[in-house]
Amino acid sequence: MICVDVSGVRLEQPDKVLFDDLSVTISRGDRVAVVGVNGSGKTTLLRILTGALQPDSGAVRFGRGARITMLEQDPVLPAGTVSEYLGEGWEVAAVATSLGVQPLFGRRTDELSGGQAKRVALAKMLADNGGGTGAAENSHDMIVLDEPTNHLDLEAIEWLESRLVSMSAALVLVTHDRHAIDRLTTQVGPSKVIELDHSRCFIHQAAAGSSAYATYLDARVERSEREAAEESTRKILARKELAWLRRGAPARTSKPKARLRTASEIVSGGPRDLGVRANDLELGAGATRLGNQVIELVDVGQQFPTTGGTGPATIFSGVDLVIEPGARLAVVGPNGSGKTTLLDIIAGRREAALGTVKVGATVVVGYADQHSASLDPDMTVRKMVAGPFREPDHEDKALLEKFWFDSTAQYAPVRMLSGGEKRRLQLVMVLARQPNLLILDEPTNDLDLDTLRSLEDFLDTWPGALIAASHDRAFLDRVADHVLAIEPGGTMRRVAGGVGGWLIERASSTGRKSASGRTSSPSAKRVQIAPSGKPKAERVGPSPSTIGRRLRETEQAMVKAQRRVDGLHEELANLTDHTMMAERGVTLAAAQTELDGLEAEWLALAELAE
Repeated sequence: MICVDVSGVRLEQPDKVLFDDLSVTISRGDRVAVVGVNGSGKTTLLRILTGALQPDSGAVRFGRGARITMLEQDPVLPAGTVSEYLGEGWEVAAVATSLGVQPLFGRRTDELSGGQAKRVALAKMLADNGGGTGAAENSHDMIVLDEPTNHLDLEAIEWLESRLVSMSAALVLVTHDRHAIDRLTTQVGPSKVIELDHSRCFIHQAAAGSSAYATYLDARVERSEREAAEESTRKILARKELAWLRRGAPARTSKPKARLRTASEIVSGGPRDLGVRANDLELGAGATRLGNQVIELVDVGQQFPTTGGTGPATIFSGVDLVIEPGARLAVVGPNGSGKTTLLDIIAGRREAALGTVKVGATVVVGYADQHSASLDPDMTVRKMVAGPFREPDHEDKALLEKFWFDSTAQYAPVRMLSGGEKRRLQLVMVLARQPNLLILDEPTNDLDLDTLRSLEDFLDTWPGALIAASHDRAFLDRVADHVLAIEPGGTMRRVAGGVGGWLIERASSTGRKSASGRTSSPSAKRVQIAPSGKPKAERVGPSPSTIGRRLRETEQAMVKAQRRVDGLHEELANLTDHTMMAERGVTLAAAQTELDGLEAEWLALAELAE
């Protein structure tokens, strides 16, 4: 059955058009992902699809009797307790256990944090839909999810994906989790990606059994290359006109001078960048370089007081960890295992109850936490980044552009930003302080896919040390060389096989047993970062022999080689001397051979990594 049919829909904001002439039909069983940069109108489109918002023009028709429900980014729960809201039954218990909601059953809904409320609302939606078969009394024909993986740990996300795959209802979602998009849009039945790109709309339909997300990526790359080729031709023509104007008589009228200025703007300007932005943004010149020592934790533990006089509860203990310059460390673990607490201790925001934390004299910490920093709604974006004691400069401008704040957005007041754009601004504010140790706690929440790629690209060449806790598997696989797992009960250890290896271990484990078969207990909480037989305080730092590091080095070399090839192509297009053209042609052939070799090396390394 058809759930919703959208035809020629247009929606405007006071300063821009979000989308125009958007047409799509969604039927029961379809899988649809909506992608686009923050502020492009993804959440707004979801509300139009559910009937909660009317477009400025176009038609929205709903199927007869179609039942549609939506999980908002920030749901508001009715008054009462969590158990009253969720109801009873085995289905509620099963879903609540998988999403980590059971401990909240006795809490009042107005006492929940934003993340807890989101998980409770998601549990209610899934329980009401009876296991995905549509057999439940209140099951829906179309389920709309806005960032459903936010505030879920890695295990819960994997469970959620399996649950959503089995559903017979139409599924429409906005998410930054690329693993989830790829899996949920790889279906036997219809699947598609709706791309919102600066007022333009593109529908990417996948062939049966293939990934609509992969189809979208292929189409986007092809479109970007086509537009880049068109822009190259436009610049060549503009340069020729500019050269002609400069060869003219020195005494020009005002009209030709205006033409000269216009031609200069055409040459210096460029097309709107559709991919990851410039790769040459580095740690600012004003940042303090790291010494040999960054952070060292010696026998560190954390405890919290409990009620009833039973003594303090130990979150973790016996942590010995050395972080060197250039370290790339991912911290994983179930919700509530102490990831944020550990990051706070490393950053100096929280005192450790046990042990010692040694911080190098040259360390400058930049911490992007889960919670929204206080943003002045009346201050402009560029002034927020510069801070109260200086004026914005070219480095601020370059950093903002790197993370998709164009010239217009930089002068916009904070109150005009979407939730995702505010999250993106908070990240830029941290980076603008020029830290040499960057700590990221769930940095991918509410970020769009383009910003995620920009962040990953930035971190690839960023020379400082990095510690990240995230539920985004693709992000951690891209930026981290080492994985530190925090298990329930306080056990910490180095994990072989990265995030994927940890998930496999967790899936196969039972009870509170660790991968080694030992049972965790409060009296035996000593982290072993190193493999067996090596010192427990192994240095977690860059290792040139690791596949991950070699992949990044090869990617950086590919970027430089591609720039050289592009530059030679452009130079050849402007030459008229045949001798020079022949010389540049030989140079171009050698540069292309080098690029081809780097690409082959990258493919081989990528295969090894998989």
